[in-house]
Amino acid sequence: MCRWLAYSGTPILLDELIYKPEHSLIDQSRHSRLGAETTNGDGFGVGWYTDPAVGPLDPDETPAVFHGVGPAWSNRNLHDLASHVRSHLFFAHIRAATGTGTATQESNCHPFRYKQWLWMHNGLINRFHEIRRELMLAVDPSLFPSIEGTTDSETMFYLALTLGMENDVPGAVERMIGLVEATAARHGIPNAINMTVAVSDGDRLWAFRYSTERATRSLFYSTDVDSLRALHPEVGTLRLVSDETRIVVSEPLGALSGAWNPVPECSYGCIRDGQDEMHELVPQAA
Repeated sequence: MCRWLAYSGTPILLDELIYKPEHSLIDQSRHSRLGAETTNGDGFGVGWYTDPAVGPLDPDETPAVFHGVGPAWSNRNLHDLASHVRSHLFFAHIRAATGTGTATQESNCHPFRYKQWLWMHNGLINRFHEIRRELMLAVDPSLFPSIEGTTDSETMFYLALTLGMENDVPGAVERMIGLVEATAARHGIPNAINMTVAVSDGDRLWAFRYSTERATRSLFYSTDVDSLRALHPEVGTLRLVSDETRIVVSEPLGALSGAWNPVPECSYGCIRDGQDEMHELVPQAA
């Protein structure tokens, strides 16, 4: 469906991950190895938070986003932006709309933004067109006007916000999944949801991997930097980033042995100040 990456750590230029690695996100947009489609050319997006060296994130400040509807590999503005913008926490996403039935338009490109939140997703709500109206009506009326697109991904985001994400991110996502699965069950729809999701409030980064059928899209997280330095002392880049640096990706950015670990099925992790924890993900009744 799509490919994405999320970064938290030492401020770096966005192109260090989007363009430069052997199997960068740009390479994945043309030659995905683990995705449902080889090509992901139906739009792209990046979202980033202000470098903390510039100043703390104001409570009313929102992350920046940049979207495009064409393929990422040929967008000169993306290349220019990525080679000039530096961030300690950013998302990047390439989209394959095949099979989702949603339009290729900027408002359907990830990551999605609401206030300080960023959200991006790979996967689908099965037969979304059949239950879209019911799910949309479950969104809090105060949030509904902020929905700009037509995707299942953005609907999931606003359902999670409705169900308490401001105060409890994992719980809200688990309740969102429970609501989608219950709605699908009432309509006789099997395998309701398949998702890898990244979400951030500018301070913490969460990553989720779940599917009703227990056959979720691929997701990996990076080994801690200190261990990687010991494994690969010849890699100079590892000396430039702090021990707190973490990356979550749909598929590995290269073949460096020991660098990538699969996120377990039906689990989620939280990253903050280099500390990461993994937990079981259990859907809850909304």
